[in-house]
Amino acid sequence: MEQTEPSPNPSPGPPPGTSATPPVAAIATPPANPPSSKPGHVHTHRQSFAENQRHPPPSPRARHPSFTQQAIQDLLISPPSNRHANPRYAGRDWRDIALGELSPDEAKWADLDTSVEEATMVLLKNNPSSVVLVRETPESKRALSTFDASDLNAYLLVVVGLAKPDDESVGLYDNIAKKAQAQTPIPLREIQPLSRKEELVVLPLDATLDKAMEAFGSGIHRLLVTNQDGEVVGVLNQLRMLEFFWSEAANFPVIDRLYGSILKDLQIGTQQIIAINADAPLADALTLMNNEGLTSVAVVDHGLNVVGNISAADIRHLTNTKTLPLLQSSSMHFISVILSERGVEAGRDSYPVFHVTPYSTLAHTVAKLVATNSHRMWIVDSASPSPSTPATPLLQAREPSVTAATAPPVAAISVTATGTSSPPTPTIIIPPPSIATTPQSPLPGPVPSGALPGSNISGRLSGVVSLTDILNLFAKTGGLRPSDPSEQRARRRRSSSSSVRPSLDGGRASADIRR
Repeated sequence: MEQTEPSPNPSPGPPPGTSATPPVAAIATPPANPPSSKPGHVHTHRQSFAENQRHPPPSPRARHPSFTQQAIQDLLISPPSNRHANPRYAGRDWRDIALGELSPDEAKWADLDTSVEEATMVLLKNNPSSVVLVRETPESKRALSTFDASDLNAYLLVVVGLAKPDDESVGLYDNIAKKAQAQTPIPLREIQPLSRKEELVVLPLDATLDKAMEAFGSGIHRLLVTNQDGEVVGVLNQLRMLEFFWSEAANFPVIDRLYGSILKDLQIGTQQIIAINADAPLADALTLMNNEGLTSVAVVDHGLNVVGNISAADIRHLTNTKTLPLLQSSSMHFISVILSERGVEAGRDSYPVFHVTPYSTLAHTVAKLVATNSHRMWIVDSASPSPSTPATPLLQAREPSVTAATAPPVAAISVTATGTSSPPTPTIIIPPPSIATTPQSPLPGPVPSGALPGSNISGRLSGVVSLTDILNLFAKTGGLRPSDPSEQRARRRRSSSSSVRPSLDGGRASADIRR
């Protein structure tokens, strides 16, 4: 490093007695004693500066284009599926694959005499979206019924006095509520009549996927898998089946080709939706899900934009008596509580996106379902203007002559879709808030819909696509004949003397939308 002036004939190698220095290091390390007073150095410096001005480096912004919030969210929540063939399944017909090859979830058990509190702990310990199988005795391996988040919701509504039983069930509901208030253990045996179950479908481990796909495409949510002795050893649900066809899509070309199609072209999903207004009490949302046999409900703002999602699995946030006041807070506030607790648990902010558009590909939709462990995605169009504050009830009386006392409890809004010459008409059925809501801890005041993360990247609710819809499509593509899913949805529907029931029936069109 002794040489400081440019030489007419520079030597190609380093001076004798010195070692070669990597080019990067040479550029990064300035001379030990820069002879700033020497003319040659000044000339070189000026020439280099002028050269840089003629050929400026590209702007960092040009090299790193910015992403929109929606693009980032889509990138994070829509990981690409496995595009490499799995030797285990390559070249095989998916209809001939055995259920045992999908590794069904391990069966979790409770007895009829197990208390509701103990069964709830088993349910929440594993996964709130899973299920506990109920058997007669601890030694039995045959399931009589199930206990899941929807059952926990039905039980909670009875305990807090929000359920409205028919005349024959009044005594049962009162007895359960009194025992719960006295903190007397209530066995699962006593709450079996609270909800109507879907039939328990049982298949052996060596049964093939075509049998399971027909059941799932018909609206069955889960299957019990048995060994050669007829003992239940696992549970296979719709989501696990969809995860399999997402991760192994490269092995099944017929299914894989569907992923590139958009929802509008596939014509799957429905445009009749039951939603809840963001201002409605959480109790209304839970009652609506219980009465209609739903596992989740969309939460919309004044402009029918989707601001969140409440599912039966979120009941886990209400299993402590200290959190019961949340039932009288708004649905929007409850969503903020969920997001807050999720951020604490995960160590970072998280806002799962539960919506897609009619132009989303099936791959995009399935990726979101798998990433969020959801049963459905809400289909939205471009967002409509909506005041972010103050939050206001969604529905008002349509006729000036209708007063608050005589106004129907539920209204159906028809929303005309855009982009087609003969657009279908989505119907959104939304019960108005039954009572005024008040915010609860931990938030100090009302939460406007516009303040929620993700509210500005959703859109106007126009439909819903469910696991049943997608698996029904897969079944038909594979030449199977699943039955009409509306039959299973009708079985899951609860009998109710609630005042909401007649209006929901009146506002609903012929197509049943419970999915």
